[in-house]
Amino acid sequence: MVHMAEYSCLIVEDSPMMRQLLVFALARVKNLRVTEADDGVDGLRKLASARYDIIVTDINMPIMDGLKLVKRVRSDPVHKDTPIVIITTEGSHEDRQRALQLGANAYITKPIQAPQVIATVKELLKID
Repeated sequence: MVHMAEYSCLIVEDSPMMRQLLVFALARVKNLRVTEADDGVDGLRKLASARYDIIVTDINMPIMDGLKLVKRVRSDPVHKDTPIVIITTEGSHEDRQRALQLGANAYITKPIQAPQVIATVKELLKID
C-alpha cells in the first residue's frame, strides 16, 4: 500500500470568517491537515508543540501581528525554513515588503480567492 505524504498547515488568523474561508480553500488540497490559531500568540503556542510544513498568517492581528510572528518563526531553529504565506490587505505595500524582508515566502492580498490560496500553498509545498 502506497502511503501518501501528509502535510500540515497552520493558519493564524484572528477573524473567524477569514479563517473559515482559508480552511475551506485548503480542504481542497489533498493530504493537507489544517490547524487553526486565532492570533499570533496562539500560533506560537501551536508551533512550540508541533511541526508544520507551511504557515499561513494574517498581518493585522491583536496581541501579536503577523510580522512579529514571521520574525519569531524565522529565529526558531525548528521552523526557520518553514514556508510562510502572509495575508495582507490590498495596497499595503510596506507590509508586504517588510514581510518578505523578514523572511515570508509569499503573500496573498485580501479579498482572498480560494484558487490563489490553493495554488500558493501547493507551490510552496511542491505538491502538484
